[in-house]
Amino acid sequence: MLKTIALIPARYAATRFPGKLMSRLGGKTVIRRSYESAVATQLFEDVIVVTDSDIIFKEITACGGKAMMSLKEHDCGSDRIAEAAERLSKVDIVVNVQGDEPFVQRGALEKLLAVFSESGGQSIDLASLMHRIDNPEQIDNPNCVKVVVDIDRKALLFSRSRIPFSRDFQDAIYYRHIGVYAFRLQSLLEFYHSPMTPLEKAERIECLRYLEMGKNIKMVEVSHMGTGIDTPQDLIDAERYLATL
Repeated sequence: MLKTIALIPARYAATRFPGKLMSRLGGKTVIRRSYESAVATQLFEDVIVVTDSDIIFKEITACGGKAMMSLKEHDCGSDRIAEAAERLSKVDIVVNVQGDEPFVQRGALEKLLAVFSESGGQSIDLASLMHRIDNPEQIDNPNCVKVVVDIDRKALLFSRSRIPFSRDFQDAIYYRHIGVYAFRLQSLLEFYHSPMTPLEKAERIECLRYLEMGKNIKMVEVSHMGTGIDTPQDLIDAERYLATL
């Protein structure tokens, strides 16, 4: 059986919403809710928050959780968890559960992990989640990363722009990328030891580096998993969503 762990990258100084992981959401911090949601799935041999912040470290350890301090600065979450993965005992699959995704659900993660054991799974380097979107405001919002896939649901491109572009004004299907990944450890470490690539620099989307390196990314469609928190408005939307649970 593949040894699977979850690592949660948690940077304090987020560009669009500084300190968002320590913002309160239904009486708990965002990062604590993300950590507890990952633990509650019972899918992982270990769940660890990896952070550059003493504040976040203390927040997790104070509630009995596990956290690690990064040893150096990182440009993206994959680099942060890769550094941590190198310091841990042998693992096969590393799941990156974003610290600003407090509503991660077991069913979605089960589908994500199943990619590696199904037919053709040996050729998959990493897998990630997406859900269909129809709201024009989301489709055109640069904070909403879109993904297009081939007939086998392998990623072709990620972008903050509207993709695909519907030239003839016909209906097109749009998918929002959910920043939850499952990596084969070797692929994660190869990413970590490779320089930032041109598309990644342009879009500031880390998974573009995997595509530019020729990695196979299998996308798994799920229903909407609540609200990821990138902006103050997202936090308001998350409060509303939490009230419906």
